[in-house]
Amino acid sequence: MKKSVFITLFLVLILIANLSFATYQTVTMEVVEEPVCTIEIGENSKFEKRLIKKDLNNKEVTLQLQVTNEEAAMQPTGEIMLVIDNSKSMEDIVEGTTTREDLVIESAKTLINTILNGNENLKVGAVSFSTNEDVSKEGTIEDASLISNLSTDPQALISAISNIQYTGPRTDLESGLNLASQYFSEEDNNKYIIVLTDGIPNVALNYDKVYYSDDVINKTKAQLQALDTAGYDVITMLTGISNEDDVPATREDDKTYGDIIEEIFGTETNPTVGKFYYVQDSEIEQTITEDIYNDLLPVEKILTNISINDYFPQEIIDNFDFAYVSEANIGTISTQVNTEDNSITWTIPELHPGETATVQYTLKLKENFDSSIVGKILDTNEKVDITYTDFDGNPVSDTSNVTPKLRLSEPPATLPKAGTPIMIALFVVGAGLFIYSLVKLTVTNKNMKQ
Repeated sequence: MKKSVFITLFLVLILIANLSFATYQTVTMEVVEEPVCTIEIGENSKFEKRLIKKDLNNKEVTLQLQVTNEEAAMQPTGEIMLVIDNSKSMEDIVEGTTTREDLVIESAKTLINTILNGNENLKVGAVSFSTNEDVSKEGTIEDASLISNLSTDPQALISAISNIQYTGPRTDLESGLNLASQYFSEEDNNKYIIVLTDGIPNVALNYDKVYYSDDVINKTKAQLQALDTAGYDVITMLTGISNEDDVPATREDDKTYGDIIEEIFGTETNPTVGKFYYVQDSEIEQTITEDIYNDLLPVEKILTNISINDYFPQEIIDNFDFAYVSEANIGTISTQVNTEDNSITWTIPELHPGETATVQYTLKLKENFDSSIVGKILDTNEKVDITYTDFDGNPVSDTSNVTPKLRLSEPPATLPKAGTPIMIALFVVGAGLFIYSLVKLTVTNKNMKQ
């Protein structure tokens, strides 16, 4: 009888010692794999999902979703000829001691510095135009002068345009356009002509010797159209006009200066060619440094209508708490996981070149987790679906199931140390069994003696 009691006690001890105690305190978490989920977008842009932080003591990991538009910063490319009016009226004072020349040239300097800064793919040159001081040469190509050949040196260009002399009595825009077109290269690239003038054309090449005549109007307009047909992008800024309702003294009809302007250049909303800015002197700086600058920039490669759906496995949903570390810096994202398909959805209306959209979230093991996942390799995500509109306006979709992986482990079973709750429980159970067996043995012995 004694032998059976001690065998029973020993087996109970072995059973208790080998029970699995997979609790939140005893289980450990490790990252088994941490690959970066990457979905390419066009040639340079991409979506990435990666594990960025491991707080394994707290059984928590942080993941990041990121979309980057890595297109190069926009810069104008090709060749530009500045066609600058050097008639005497450019020296008119427009405010305080500031002349129209000051406004135009200073703004042109800013434009040159901006477009040539770090830009190896652009050259800029300049010509001036008005009419020759020698009246016998009026209406010839000598009404225009080369100020600078095409160059990548902003300081040389700035020095050249700063030294323009304003001596011409009248305005022969055709001569300036004609001369500028002769200094472009034969390369197949963007070619821009930027006209900065304060005068209505009243002279043209080989004109009929009547200022503001239909011959002048038609020849100047024809030159603009010919440049447009040849592939030049013409941008014109006309300023300093205060008498557009008047009729030139040389005309025999009632055609006003405003009528002549519209016949040659069109209107801002319906220009003859390219872009036409008809502005006040106070608008010169903004027109040159902002509006014309933006006209020179290539079409911006913007990613639009981006939608990212990040799906979680059921085991992650059931056993881990989900929380955002920070809000999405661009666009909007689900406030919580959608229980119908276990996903979060991130929408980004537009992502411009150089922009990066980011959001981060944590997965933290729940204290009441299901111990059946211990030992399993757990995918942190099931898949990621992404849709967007590419730079050509085409809808695109892609998916990836690449994901970081976790595993929970339970320490090897060992006999608990003295003083632990398990040891105390074990002692109580053992003591109880021992006392019970001792009492039963004593009763049995008494019965036998009787």
